[in-house]
Amino acid sequence: MTRYMTCGLSAAAFTIGLAFGGTAHAASCNAGKAGEDLSLGEAAAIYDCLKDKMVKGYQKGGKRWIPAEYVNGYRDWKAASTGPAAPGVHGGRFLMTYVNDAGFEAYTQYAEGVEMPVGTLIAKESFTVNGKGKAKAGPLFIMEKVAEGASPETGDWHYMMVSPKGAPQAVNVVSACHDCHSGYEEQDYLGYPVEEVRLGQ
Repeated sequence: MTRYMTCGLSAAAFTIGLAFGGTAHAASCNAGKAGEDLSLGEAAAIYDCLKDKMVKGYQKGGKRWIPAEYVNGYRDWKAASTGPAAPGVHGGRFLMTYVNDAGFEAYTQYAEGVEMPVGTLIAKESFTVNGKGKAKAGPLFIMEKVAEGASPETGDWHYMMVSPKGAPQAVNVVSACHDCHSGYEEQDYLGYPVEEVRLGQ
């Protein structure tokens, strides 16, 4: 079970942050412990180390069927969590969530019964930390809320995924994405960040 700190950085996380210097050198992004043992502060330090490299990698793709403005612009959206967390989905990856203006207010209610506005875009950066503490960037996951009835088999959500090197990744959005999200039907198929990293918590 991942442990989360509710405030501040641990001494270990502070040391990691100093070593990384806030830059993105993947070879040096080593947590010194398994991902499942990281505190919230330690996970944040790893993200700080990886984040520049991650966004540059996602943006490397040339022509893609995923709109380039989504991949190139998601960092201009608002962060919908205070830091990355591993909620136990998306292959156990740590996730950092961004939401565009159209959906930010509704999303950050983190509530059941919410109906997300058409045009909502959600981006989740991901990374893993293996048993030896080595961190590695994962895919960028994107969700787009489309018009009612436009995609009834996926609850009117389009799911997209970009590899760490910028290539769009073809997935069966029903079996690979929506089958999991369907467990959150009461909150418009959204899997929110864990409570410890929700805004205002």
